[in-house]
Amino acid sequence: MAVVERFFETREAMIDAVFEHAIGALQEAVADGDRASFLVSGGSSPAPIYKRLSEADLAWDKIKVALVDERWVDFDHDKSNEAFIVKTLLQNNAANAKLIGMKNTAGSASEGLEQCEAAYQTLPSPFDVTVLGMGPDGHTASLFPHAEGLEESLSTNALCSAITAKQSEVTGDCTERMTLSLAGIVNSKHVLLLISGDEKLATYREALAGGDVADMPVRAILEQNTVPVTVYWAP
Repeated sequence: MAVVERFFETREAMIDAVFEHAIGALQEAVADGDRASFLVSGGSSPAPIYKRLSEADLAWDKIKVALVDERWVDFDHDKSNEAFIVKTLLQNNAANAKLIGMKNTAGSASEGLEQCEAAYQTLPSPFDVTVLGMGPDGHTASLFPHAEGLEESLSTNALCSAITAKQSEVTGDCTERMTLSLAGIVNSKHVLLLISGDEKLATYREALAGGDVADMPVRAILEQNTVPVTVYWAP
C-alpha cells in the first residue's frame, strides 16, 4: 500500500508542508521538461494553499492547471469548481497559468465526456501534482459511493469519467459530475490527499482498514500501488 502519512498539530503547519510539496514538484517539472501540470480540487482545505501558491515565483506560463472534478454547472454557478480555482489560484503571479476546465457546452456530463477527455489528453502527462480531498462519506474527486458510473470510473483507461451521484447532504443538489477516473488520478507523479478534523480522520482510518470500494471509493486510491499517496491531516 503506497500511503505516506504526514500528520500535523495545526492546520497552519499542514498548509506550509503541502505548499512546499506542491511548489517543489512544480519547480522540478518545469526545470526538467519546461512545462508542468497541476490538477486541483475544490473545497475549503486547499483554498489557503492555492492563495499562497498564486503569489509564488513560479513559471506559471509553463504550468497547465486542470480540475480534478466538476459539478455539471456553468461558471457563474456558486458551486463551480472552475470559478473557485480562478478566484483562489489563478490570481497574482498565477494569473497567466492556463486553466483546463471540465464543464463544456454539452447538455450533460456524459455527452460532454469525449470533449473533456480530448482536452485532458493535451495536459503534460503524467500529471506532476494532483490534489485530492475526501468527504465524510469516503468519496474523493467525484467518485461517490454507489454512484451511477462509479464502476466505469474505476475500471476505464480514460482520464475522465461522467458520474451521477446519489443525492445526499454531501452532494447537495449537484449530483451530475465530471471527474478524473481512477486511471486519471494515478496518472500522477505526486498525489496529495488533504483531510482535516477528527471526523474525516475516522473516515480515513475506516477506508484504510479495507472493505468494499463501492462503499468508500477513496479506498481505490489508498489501495493502488501505481503511485504513492501522501496523506496530509491536521485537526
